This record gives sequence, structure tokens and C-alpha cells, in this order.
Amino acid sequence: MKIGILGTRGVPNHYGGFEQFAEFFSVFLVEKGHDVYVYNSHNHPYQEKEFKGVKLIHCQDPENKIGTAGQFIYDLNCILDARKRNFDIILQLGYTSSSIWFKLHPKNAVVITNMDGLEWKRTKYSKSVQQVLKWAEKLAVINSDFLIADSIGIQNYLNQKYKVSSEYIAYGANNFLAEDSKILSDFNVIEYQYNMIMARLEPENNFEMVLNGYLQSNTKLPILVIGNHQNKYGEYLKAKFSSDSRIRFLGAIYNLNALNHLRFYSNLYFHGHTVGGTNPSLLEAMSSGALIAAHNNEFNRGVLQENAFYFANDLEVKNILNTIKKSDNLHLVNKNYLAIESTFNWKKINEQYLQFFEACLARTNKGR
Repeated sequence: MKIGILGTRGVPNHYGGFEQFAEFFSVFLVEKGHDVYVYNSHNHPYQEKEFKGVKLIHCQDPENKIGTAGQFIYDLNCILDARKRNFDIILQLGYTSSSIWFKLHPKNAVVITNMDGLEWKRTKYSKSVQQVLKWAEKLAVINSDFLIADSIGIQNYLNQKYKVSSEYIAYGANNFLAEDSKILSDFNVIEYQYNMIMARLEPENNFEMVLNGYLQSNTKLPILVIGNHQNKYGEYLKAKFSSDSRIRFLGAIYNLNALNHLRFYSNLYFHGHTVGGTNPSLLEAMSSGALIAAHNNEFNRGVLQENAFYFANDLEVKNILNTIKKSDNLHLVNKNYLAIESTFNWKKINEQYLQFFEACLARTNKGR
């Protein structure tokens, strides 16, 4: 099959979850003998034309010059290029800035869209923008040939809201066991004597709730706040919490080995996400041996089940900090390792995607 992957800033990953998935999945497809293309921003740090056998197409991306509107132009440029490539399948990752161009996808390609999370629920957006995102979601549902939901919650939502079926395929991770704690010295922490929270610094990821709980707690352990804080919300959080020496803003870290070690040797890993399906950073925390305290919602519970501690307000965060130690709860860590092995491992996820692609192509060809 000739496959094009759109909707990311490119591979290798220098940004987030969809980019990480695109990197792993595209390499897997090449190893299976398929002809695979991933669309990259023209200013991606990796400027080669291939990555581990995956062909890279760099398209003009003006986001760094004109802001969010540039995402729409970048998506348009990618889709226009895809019209020349004669793809069998186009995998569209997300829909936020691409939906308005969906009718421009090549007619002879099967368009499969991963619907991501409920983007319109993000509190960083104004009411008018949220309405636009709801419209974009509807366009993606209407104009895609097939849909993928990365959580049961998203699959149920699509069925209830639009009366459409979707294929449930989660995100993936690989289990990690740390071999050397020396890397911790780069971050001025020692084994199991710190907590951490990692995500994009956005309101719906509940940084403020977790850090408010920290202010009220009597823990002596520092918390590492990992994520790009060079934005309005990040500056707000730093201004509010930087006076507490326990709270350390480290900025974004993209070195996967360093992140795996930090998660493995942490005491508590806070996961505050409230929007989306199977969140990539949550699976990576599970696979890195973190003891997880997660925001109490259907998406997080759908993944973690009873193998985590849950919070819904800063008081519950405070109580977790005051009473929970990783050394007393290794059974939960081990259960999450098993969940990655049995359900969320990359090999299984990649194979599920490939099988779904083959079924979609066969179904489409039969219909034609």
C-alpha cells in the first residue's frame, strides 16, 4: 500500500503525541514493505528526505510567523500535495485545522481520520472558537471514509452524537525499566524523592489544581513541572507558584530516555488531563513505572482502571501528597506494566492499525 500520514508537524517527534505515533507507525509500515510518506513542517529540525525508510514531504508552514492561522495553511498545503501522490490510504491525524479542507482530499484515496479528543472542550478557547471546533468535528465525521477513536469514551461519543461507527484503537507505549539513576543529577533530584507533572501548560490539564494542592500539603518533596511554559498560562503559573521552592518549572523535555528515567524514579506522577481519549503521556507514565495520581474522569479511568489514585480538587491532591508513597504501592505500578504489555504495547497497536487499513481498503475496493 502507498500511505500518506497527515496532521502532524512531522517526524522524528519534536512536538507531541501524534508525532510520536506517526514516527513509530510509519517505521513499522516500512518494515512491513509499504510505501509510506509523512508530511513535515518545512521548518522541522530534521531536514532529510527520509527517516528510517519513511519518505518525508516538507510543506510550507507559516505558523511561526502568523500564529494559529498558519496551521490551516500548512494543512491545506499538505492536502494539495497529497492530491499528486496517488495514495491508497491517507491517515489524517486530528481535524482541528484540516476539516475545512477535507473535500480537497484526493477522491481515489481512502481517508481514515483519527478523531483525537474533544478539542472543543479545551477551556483555552473562547466560546466562538469552541463552536467552530464543533463544526470542524462534524465536517471530519461527514467527510472521512472511516473513523478511528483512541478511547472507548470517544467511540461512544461519536456513536451517540453522530450515529456513526468508529474503530477503537488506543495509543501505544513500550515498557521501560531504568538501569542508571545518574541521569537524575542533571535535574538535581534523587531517586523517589520528588514528584512530577508533565503536559502542555493549558488550563484543562489542571496544573493549577495540582500546584494549589502542593501549596496546602506538608510534603517536603519537590515537584518537577515539565512542559513549555513560554505562553500566557505558563507565565501565569510561574508568577503564582515560583515563590514555593518545592515547585520547579523545567520547561519542555523531548529526550525520551531522560523522561523515562524521571518517570521511573519519581514518587508520584500527576496526570491532570481532562480532554481527549487515550492520552499518550499517560501510557508513557504507565510504561515507565510511575505511580500515577490522575484527574478523576472517564478517559483516565478507562485506561488506568483501579490502578491509580484519583483527584477532582486541590484538597484531594493535598491528601494524596500527604499520605501516598510509591514504595507502598508497587502493586499498582506492576498492574500498569501488565496493561501496557497486554493492551497498549506499540507492536499490538501498530498491527491493529495495519489490519484496519487493509480491511478499509478491501471494503472500499469491493464497493467500487
